[in-house]
This record gives sequence, C-alpha cells and structure tokens, in this order.
Amino acid sequence: MRPPWRNAGAMTHVKICGLRDPDLVRFCAAEGADWIGFVFVEASPRHVTPEAAETLLLGVGRAVPVALLVDPDDVLIDRVTRTGIRVLQLHGSETPERVAEIREKTGCEVWKALGVAIAEDLAGAGAFEAADRLLIDAKPPTGADRTGGHGAAFDWTILEGWDAPRPWILAGGLTPENVAAAIAATGAPAVDVSSGVEKLRGLKDRERVRAFLRAAKEV
Repeated sequence: MRPPWRNAGAMTHVKICGLRDPDLVRFCAAEGADWIGFVFVEASPRHVTPEAAETLLLGVGRAVPVALLVDPDDVLIDRVTRTGIRVLQLHGSETPERVAEIREKTGCEVWKALGVAIAEDLAGAGAFEAADRLLIDAKPPTGADRTGGHGAAFDWTILEGWDAPRPWILAGGLTPENVAAAIAATGAPAVDVSSGVEKLRGLKDRERVRAFLRAAKEV
C-alpha cells in the first residue's frame, strides 16, 4: 500500500547537500536537483561562510538553496538570510518553540531535522507544528562533533506505519546504489544526500551525483 504522504506517480524530490564549489553547484542544478544545500556549520568539512555562499548562489538556477544550521543564534541567521536564502534546515537540538520563533522572525521556510535510530525516536515529530518539513536522518555516532553528514543509514523499517505529521525528507546513508530501495521501502517523497555522492570527504563526485539523481527520480 502506498503511504498516505506520497502521491501516485509523484517524482521524488532530491536535495544535494554540502556544496562548496561553484562549478558543482551549477552541475547539480543542471542535472535536476530540486534543492541545493549549503552547510553553515564550522565543524563540518563542508562548511561555507555566508560571504562564500553569495558566490555559490549565482549557480543554483531553478534549484532552491537551503541553509543547514545547527542551533544558530540570531546573528548567524540574519547573516545567512541576507544572502537571499529563504529555506533554513535546523539540524541541532532546536526546540519546537525555537523553530516557531525562527519561522516567525524570518518569514523563511523552516525544516527540522530529527535523528532516529528506533521507532520511538519518531514520537516527538508531531511537536514541530511550525516546521514546513521534517528531515528524518540517522542519529549521529556517539561522540560525534556534528549532527549529520556521517554517511550512516538507519533501519528504514521503523518508518512502517508512521503517520508523518508534516511533509518529510529521508536522509542518512543514502547512495546511488541504495536510494531506489530506500524510496521503495519508505515511500519517501523526497531524499537528501551529502557524503553518499562524494569521492573524498567533502568533495562531490559528478558521476555519483548524476547517478543518484537518476536513481531517485526514476523510482
């Protein structure tokens, strides 16, 4: 049975995250990425500054730029939104109240990432009523210095029977080799990839990006 959040015949939307190179931004956009993510987190090997992002944004074409932030203060949010980015992905320990506050202050579309390992981790998803989308990601390894981009998948079967309270995106350990199976198993209407299309840490591979996009959109 098709999950209730996925429309029959709908093409899967794809976000390629962690771009730092202007040529790769243009490539991802030309190949059909729906969203292109920029990481404003200093601990990440994919970190960019708001100043660098202004140049990268010139190549996004029809793709929608997304800012990945972890527990950002208002100063960073202001710097990022001044670049023109209007979608904020919150990937830290932000509370439902903080998500609502950021959405109200900025007027931006706001996504909230939730790290999951077991079915019980989905229980709090409904509290994020202010989030425009939820990003369901694998919980980071114990002791990790960042909340995402670890290339680890979680057990997709925990999503069986889940009544998603908001539109959602599947992330965590996705690759060109497994993304079709992940979509088929979960009914995910959208997917997010970063390390799964890299040949070196923080460096995207064009052929893997192309293969991922084709595999996801042909499901």
